[in-house]
Amino acid sequence: MDGGASYNPRTVEEVFRDFKGRRAGMIKALTTDVEEFYQQCDPEKENLCLYGFPSEQWEVNLPAEEVPPELPEPALGINFARDGMQEKDWLSLVAVHSDAWLLSVAFYFGSRFGFDKADRKRLFSMINDLPTIFEVVTGTAKKQVKEKSSVSNHSSNKTKSNSKRGSESQGKYSKAMQAKDEDDEGLDEEDEEDHGETLCGACGENYASDEFWICCDICEKWFHGKCVKITPARAEHIKQYKCPSCSNKRARP
Repeated sequence: MDGGASYNPRTVEEVFRDFKGRRAGMIKALTTDVEEFYQQCDPEKENLCLYGFPSEQWEVNLPAEEVPPELPEPALGINFARDGMQEKDWLSLVAVHSDAWLLSVAFYFGSRFGFDKADRKRLFSMINDLPTIFEVVTGTAKKQVKEKSSVSNHSSNKTKSNSKRGSESQGKYSKAMQAKDEDDEGLDEEDEEDHGETLCGACGENYASDEFWICCDICEKWFHGKCVKITPARAEHIKQYKCPSCSNKRARP
């Protein structure tokens, strides 16, 4: 485990790219890979940390042995609290500490490579445009989008809901969340804007019209097909889609 120490981003854009990669890996651990993450955080083991890497991968491991470490270290002992609280609360706690670690790593690079006031402000602005890991894990980000658009885009929210119900015969995925084809050229602009504010429940990124998305019938969160490994062809044969998090909750006693 090197925490990505061998890679040292030196510009604002590079640090932000590093931030996004680590963030995506940690979100994956707490959402789509949550079953594996849960099992690796054995309370019987020593102090464990959750690391995210620029390659969008994650790892549960012991903290770095060198003192001081090459990079700031994540919160220690996340495994000790696993069985002492409800799973959703534990995941939320890990998410909060993960957000704090990501910021510390980003501004460590900024300090190390001499970012000035304008660079630091630009970096924070870029980071702040993304929902936090906590917001993604708890669904707060999606709620905020709903509240923001409930007044101005009420009709388009209704269209989105109807779109889901109308596609039940085709695997409960919405054609409005697929790339436009010739038949979709007349799609209403308000509906497109509403989808544009939708965030993926796995990676936290925004909707893009050229990507396939699918909605969980349990928690009603939307996901990139690639994030949950569902293709349009496979979705056509799914009567009721359950995302990895909902499937794991049902499977675990």
